[in-house]
Amino acid sequence: MTEFYTVKQIDNSRLVRFVAPNHLRECARVVLLGGLIALCAFLYAWQHFETIQLRYQLESLRSERAQATELNQELKLEVAGLRAPERIDMIARRQLGLTAPVPGQVAPLELPPNAVLAEARPANAPASEQ
Repeated sequence: MTEFYTVKQIDNSRLVRFVAPNHLRECARVVLLGGLIALCAFLYAWQHFETIQLRYQLESLRSERAQATELNQELKLEVAGLRAPERIDMIARRQLGLTAPVPGQVAPLELPPNAVLAEARPANAPASEQ
């Protein structure tokens, strides 16, 4: 038995593919929905990483605040030590050569009859009414 094969030329040049308008709309919807989901994912990721960055900054600032508080406490102690009356008296006597005043060396202050002197009050005492 002999088989014969024939070659048939097919001409598809006149064929036009019909494009369904619903298919284009559906494709546009899918692309738009995908873009919207991608945008939401991007915004979530950005917000998440920004939150992490702010937490690092907050911890850094807390550390700086603790160091500043510690330095402030040390400086307050140093000021208190420098203002100590015993230290000032020792410097006045040893380095500056000062001595206690002898009687008659200090003269009382003479004020006019209606003069008003400044008065030292404790910080929590209320001011007197004028």
